[in-house]
Amino acid sequence: MAEVTEAEQEKTMKRILLIISCTMLAIGTSGGPIMIRLYFLHGGHRVWLCSFLESGGFPIILIPLFISYIRRRRSAAANQSAKIKMVLIEPPLFFASLVIGLITGLSTFFFAFGVSRLPVTTSSLILATQLVFNALFSFLLVKQKFRVYSVNTIVLLTIAAGILALHSSGDRPSGETSKKYLVGFIITVLVALLDGFIFPVVELAYKKVKQTISYTLVLEVQFVMCTSASLFSIIGMIVNNDFKLISSEARQFEHGAVVYGIVLVTIAVLFQFLLLGGIGVVFCASSLLSGVIIAAILPVTEILAVIFFKEKFNAEKGVALILSLWGFATYFYGETKQAKKMKKNLLPPEAEVLQVLPVSNA
Repeated sequence: MAEVTEAEQEKTMKRILLIISCTMLAIGTSGGPIMIRLYFLHGGHRVWLCSFLESGGFPIILIPLFISYIRRRRSAAANQSAKIKMVLIEPPLFFASLVIGLITGLSTFFFAFGVSRLPVTTSSLILATQLVFNALFSFLLVKQKFRVYSVNTIVLLTIAAGILALHSSGDRPSGETSKKYLVGFIITVLVALLDGFIFPVVELAYKKVKQTISYTLVLEVQFVMCTSASLFSIIGMIVNNDFKLISSEARQFEHGAVVYGIVLVTIAVLFQFLLLGGIGVVFCASSLLSGVIIAAILPVTEILAVIFFKEKFNAEKGVALILSLWGFATYFYGETKQAKKMKKNLLPPEAEVLQVLPVSNA
């Protein structure tokens, strides 16, 4: 009976963690692009700096890691168990996280570059296509099955991106050449591809390593990934002389140096929310769900961009948004239906609880 109760508690904690992760992912997804666009519109020019900020908030992770360590230490002392490890991550997962972090660093640079060239309403619609790449890589890497609704979603999001590509001339910011706009468009598509790849490959790493995957371990993986991505961006900043130019850029920022600093800090916090939320959703559910949530937040980002930046929302964007939401709704309906079907085929509740995979309390 005690085992059943413990298993139920673990399932409840995982649901709570999933809700928190989804909330963080939603906040970061909607607010991050807005703040970076604000930076570029009001006097910011440093793409590598923005790239660094997208992963550079990783020291925040040390707070929950420290709390987890103290909790595990007290638990070990109370149970008179063996001495606990301060760091749980083992070499195979550590090196995998380093490599994934470098890919993340490339993605953050591409993202900053794309947002510097495109209106948020356009870049967000393009980034919604990461659900297509997410589904594709989930199929290839973690054997996620393609179903009719998945294919329908992929088709609709692809058409939406195509509409934007064919009717983007009227959306180009003033003073920007067609060539630069096109490069920004292509780079943003590459961001969608890389982001669609990162979460499935993280899920694959979890499946391959011979470690019990706890949320503490997930935080350590995120810390290593962000450290690797940040170092990648720092090298870019050094090559581009960003460190020498930040102080002068702060003085010339349209709203002053104080607001400049606030904008930079906010970017770092929001993107850490996005990354932590995304990695938490992968841990609690799947990489595909992270892609679905990002697609679901799309209208919020669109509305914020129209309100704060007075961006144009023409007919083509409207059609692309409708197609994207249609694709998301189809996918969500299909996943819900599949979950209900699987639930009916499961063992009786008593047997089901006893067969829950062990999740460490770390």
